[in-house]
Amino acid sequence: MTTPTALIADDEPLLREVLRRLLAQAWPELQVVAEARNGLEALQRFEQLRPSVCFLDVHMPGLSGIEVAQRIGRQAHLVFVTAYDQYALQAFEQGVLDYLVKPVQAARLQPTVERLRERLGQMPVATETLLQQLAAHFHKPAAEPLRWIKAQVGEGVRLIPVEDIDYLKSDEKYTLVAWRDGSRPAEALIRTPLKELASQLDPKHFQQVHRAVIVNLRAVREVVRGLHETADLFLHGRPEKLPVSRTYLPLFKAE
Repeated sequence: MTTPTALIADDEPLLREVLRRLLAQAWPELQVVAEARNGLEALQRFEQLRPSVCFLDVHMPGLSGIEVAQRIGRQAHLVFVTAYDQYALQAFEQGVLDYLVKPVQAARLQPTVERLRERLGQMPVATETLLQQLAAHFHKPAAEPLRWIKAQVGEGVRLIPVEDIDYLKSDEKYTLVAWRDGSRPAEALIRTPLKELASQLDPKHFQQVHRAVIVNLRAVREVVRGLHETADLFLHGRPEKLPVSRTYLPLFKAE
C-alpha cells in the first residue's frame, strides 16, 4: 500500500508544529510532506506534491481553507481545522467532512485518524454543495471582540474594560474575572461561562492556557515549566500563579 501523505496548512507556525507532532504519535506511517502558511501556498504545495490528506485551517490569509478545499475538490481527503467550535456545522458531525478544533488534542485527533485510514482506499466524497454552504457560513463578517464585561461589584454594576483584565478562571457555576482597578488588583464573579467568553475575546491578546483558565498575554511576567509537560504562569503585580496544561504548553515554547 502506498505510504499516506499529508499537507498541513495554517498561518500559525506553532499550531502546525503541534498538529505535526500529534499526527506522528497517532499515525506514525503518515508522512507530512508539506506545510503552508496561507491558502495560496497550500494550493501550490498541493499541486507539487499531491498529498492524500489535507489539514486546512479555515481562516488563512488570502484564500481561506474552504476556498482551498473548493479548488482541490475530490483530489484529496480533507480535514478542516478551526478555532471556533460553534462553527462546526452538522455536516462535519455527520462525517461527510471532518474537522478539528484548536488547540488540537490527541483524544479528538484519534477518531479523525481512524476515519481517514478507512477512507484512504476510496475516492474522496463529492463535497461541492457542502463547501458552498460552508463558505457562505464562514465568510459572515466577524463579530467585534468583546470590549467590556459587566460584573456585580459591591452594591453596583461595574463595566470592566477587557484590556484591564489579567485573567479569567472557571469557578464551578461562575467565572472569576481578575482585573486591574487602577493599579490595584481586583476580582469579581460573573455567570457567563468561560467557554462563551473565549469565543468573544480578541485571540491576539487572550489565550486559553488550561481548560479552566484564560489569560491576558500582556499580563504574563514569566512562564516556569514543571513536571509532566506542564507549567505555571506568573503575572505582573499579582501573587497567584496560573496553571498551563500540557495541551497549551507549546504556546510558550521559546523561539
